[in-house]
Amino acid sequence: MAAGGGLLAAGCLSTDAQSAQRCSCGRFALNPATIRGYKLELRDQVKWAIAAGYDGIEPWLADVQKAKDRGELGDIRKMCADGNLKIVDGIGFAHWSLPDDAARAKGMEEMKRDMALMAELDCPYIAAPPFGLQKPGSPHVPIADFIPRYRAVLELGDKMGVTPVLEFWGHSANLSRLNEALFVASASGHPKAAVLADVYHMYRGGSEYEGLRFLSPSTLPILHMNDFPAQPAREKMTDADRVWPGDGCADWKQIFGILRAGNLNPWLSLELFNPAYWKTTPLETLKTGLAKMRAVLSA
Repeated sequence: MAAGGGLLAAGCLSTDAQSAQRCSCGRFALNPATIRGYKLELRDQVKWAIAAGYDGIEPWLADVQKAKDRGELGDIRKMCADGNLKIVDGIGFAHWSLPDDAARAKGMEEMKRDMALMAELDCPYIAAPPFGLQKPGSPHVPIADFIPRYRAVLELGDKMGVTPVLEFWGHSANLSRLNEALFVASASGHPKAAVLADVYHMYRGGSEYEGLRFLSPSTLPILHMNDFPAQPAREKMTDADRVWPGDGCADWKQIFGILRAGNLNPWLSLELFNPAYWKTTPLETLKTGLAKMRAVLSA
């Protein structure tokens, strides 16, 4: 674990309460992956997020589409407004980055439909991960090829009123590191280019936290907040191994120190896939997650 430098240092690293308290962050969102095992409809995800005290939510597009089919989007938008819950970002899986032109064109139509749904919810952002290129054996795509493809998604977002945020996945066969996402976003030449970072994915892909210094308030709108245990080995970790923030080995002192130094104030969004946390009730799980995030931030 030590081979990758500071980020991959062995053993669990402590938080620093004073650093956390000085950080300007403090907007807590929910990625419903955290409660996915309960199989809740979007309306109930929103209800429990409000009840637990979250400030925002990142709905998955599949759940948004189901709610749309039931004619519920207007009601959900009102629920969020009444409960002071901001719809922060949409989690979608459009094939916008595939190398095949015809497949990528279909992926852009997927992205257009997803953006239209998020626009109905007055949502400013939508995630743009390298979906379809993440599995072992996926075709290798030169990092430079992502640049015009991401710019095309950004230009589509200009028309749709929703900004795509470039997401990297640590386990992915392509676009697995923060430095790669930074390169693509900056080289796109688009004023709204931004990156969605994730503490677990940074560790899983071997990214250094220092890379966060190259981001700004406008280019890091969202940070997925989660933690990782000392075992299994980094290369063998899966999404299900994620743990509550503060219960693992992430160096929160360094993370919040960098955010503070750069005056960064991203949404801190809880995203885990750990089935061990699906054994109580959705409300209890969500309250625990929010308490863990607050504890890491303010000790």
